[in-house]
Amino acid sequence: MRKVTDAERRDRIGLRHALATPASGVETAVRAVTCLHATEASSVYLSAYARSRADRESISDALFSKRTVVRQLAMRRTVFAFPVDLLAAARGSASARVVRQLTARLAKDAELAGIDDGPAWVAERCAEALQAIREEPGTAAQLRARVPALNTRIAAEGRPAVLAPVGSRVLSVLASNGSVVRGDNAGRWQVSRPVWTAIEQWLDEDPGVLDEREGYRELVRRWLWSFGPGTEDDLVWWLGATKTAVRRALDDAGATPALLEDGAPAWLHPDDVEEVRLDQDWAALLPTLDPTTMGWHRRDFYLGDHGPHLFDGAGNAGPTAWWNGRIVGTWTQQPDGTVDVVPIEPLSLAAAAALEEEAANLTAWFDGEVVATGYVPPLVRGRVSRGGGASGR
Repeated sequence: MRKVTDAERRDRIGLRHALATPASGVETAVRAVTCLHATEASSVYLSAYARSRADRESISDALFSKRTVVRQLAMRRTVFAFPVDLLAAARGSASARVVRQLTARLAKDAELAGIDDGPAWVAERCAEALQAIREEPGTAAQLRARVPALNTRIAAEGRPAVLAPVGSRVLSVLASNGSVVRGDNAGRWQVSRPVWTAIEQWLDEDPGVLDEREGYRELVRRWLWSFGPGTEDDLVWWLGATKTAVRRALDDAGATPALLEDGAPAWLHPDDVEEVRLDQDWAALLPTLDPTTMGWHRRDFYLGDHGPHLFDGAGNAGPTAWWNGRIVGTWTQQPDGTVDVVPIEPLSLAAAAALEEEAANLTAWFDGEVVATGYVPPLVRGRVSRGGGASGR
């Protein structure tokens, strides 16, 4: 059984994730990491830029004009931006699991609010909202104005003492089952104000839904190419799935067993078992919740002991600075949009120079705009506002 060293795994990040050599376009950049995190609207743009050097117009074109990249609620109840041909797999597997969870919780809260048949009530609200969206796409506020039942107030999820309109939760159910998508954005590029649109209207036709087993097989196959070698625990975490589902998917995908440097059992894509080497230096500045930062459950080989400086208590990572496959710091913006690299550890002259060049390029790409993030790394918390600007150098 082949052992894959930590050094090789870091080389694989540079090659597979299009960070050492840029991808040929936005769609290729997305495929390089299977899909992009889209919890924050700006992260899609910044992750795509980091891998392709695409300008904002090209990224918006992929999202809203060509519609080759589509946002979908999927693994771990997180919004991702998927290549359009991967939607059927996600909808049938990871998204389907989320649908069941969201529907059950919403039905339970409805019954606690005095509604007799929670599941039937949820089905009715979803049908009403979907019909309204098919008649005319709209933002959440617009849909609530057109569908009064979406204003029904029940206990907010996880906060039984707080009553909130049910509309957002109904839209989450529809988004996870894939019948509606986040279509056009009514906000600026770095702010998410989705215009909810029926999937068949957004893509001209419904991309379909694979059955659960086939869906997980395809997601695991793509993940192994992007992130392999990885462990069973890595995949259970990334997919938000059960060990049973992951083990079956690994078998269905024909995954090849391997060993990590510490002897832990792992898996490689069946067509990617040869040693990978990268004979060049590379630097990258990645955004909040970037797929490379968040791709594994076991992160020591690229994160070291820097986790407490970059991750919050819920396991969410802020912006990161990379050198040759390792996280070596974070980055912030000044009020004028200038990007500053904030190291966690001493940097070599080559690393410092390369990261400063990346910062200059990203500053030019921002063109004076400052991006807010809800995930400020502990390393710079207190000197960086939630609005993205640093309060002091």
